[in-house]
Amino acid sequence: MKEKVMKISVGILAGGESSRMGQDKALIRIGNERIIDRISREFEDSFEVIVSAAKTGMYEELGLPVVYDEHKGIGPIEGIRQVLNAAREEYVFICAADMPNIKKELAEYLADYISSDYECYVIADEDHIQPLCAIYSKAVLPVIEELIESGRYRLSEIFSRVRTKYITLEHTCFDRKTVKNVNTRAELMDALKPFVFCVSGFSDSGKTGLIVRLINEFKAHGMSVGVIKHDGHDVFSDMPDSDTDRFIQAGAAGTAVFSGKRYQQYYAESTDERKIIESMSMMKAPPDVIIIEGMKDSLYPKIEVVRREIRNESTCAPETLICIATDCISPKSVDCPVFGLDDEKGIFLCLMEYFGMSEE
Repeated sequence: MKEKVMKISVGILAGGESSRMGQDKALIRIGNERIIDRISREFEDSFEVIVSAAKTGMYEELGLPVVYDEHKGIGPIEGIRQVLNAAREEYVFICAADMPNIKKELAEYLADYISSDYECYVIADEDHIQPLCAIYSKAVLPVIEELIESGRYRLSEIFSRVRTKYITLEHTCFDRKTVKNVNTRAELMDALKPFVFCVSGFSDSGKTGLIVRLINEFKAHGMSVGVIKHDGHDVFSDMPDSDTDRFIQAGAAGTAVFSGKRYQQYYAESTDERKIIESMSMMKAPPDVIIIEGMKDSLYPKIEVVRREIRNESTCAPETLICIATDCISPKSVDCPVFGLDDEKGIFLCLMEYFGMSEE
């Protein structure tokens, strides 16, 4: 019977050269945070997190334990060695600092396999194994040290010398995006799509009109857009007296209408924006950008629309604001960019910069 060992440490390897990206991948900003912040935030509430860096002093601002390479320029094997030596726990989940979609649930999933039968637990997909998405036991330290001493730095050498269990990604609930590392900005943008933000504000402030204009801006730049409208009053319906409206009013649990080019579905059950985003992401041609109309009190990044005749002040949490579209708020009174209500081009460029989509 397999003995489950749930208590693990997590090591984030941030010592790579990032030569193809042209800058330190871990420090690239997406929205209000860097990739290294995004990954550490994913794990730090549940696990001991240790960061491996190439140079002394790097990443200390994270407030996490940081270990530094002793053997320079030999690749991730040295980072794994340093993290294993520093970790409190016997088993350590290792991931790279260029995996922006890595999830703590994947580390927990791998930890469920831990037993006395193996020293390493490695994710494998149909193309190759993922040595930087794996759990290593401290028992492999002597093997790692021997390999380094003999000048053999390939991580596959570790797996050939210790008992290793390969877990097939296709048999899990995680997709390849979760374990994807990024080497170029184009790969990073693909890995982070869809970009999700809100256009928020009070009724009649002009949210819908701005969204329509932004859709046209994104389309003009070759990007597709999905839109989710949040209705806090539960008064929406299909067109009155349409066939689907009659089905709904009769109490149908679900309805659908389709043609050769499109379809529309309705379900009489509760949901939330996360499930709709997930559903859109699973489309045959998923959108590059998803705009949520409303949800001004949410934590999503947002554009707030403030129109003088409706309300003359910002009410969204400042830390969630990408920018404000307004005819009454002074740029000097807020800490985010301010644009005119009809300046969709300026707002579009602001969005591109915020999500790291602007060309550098």
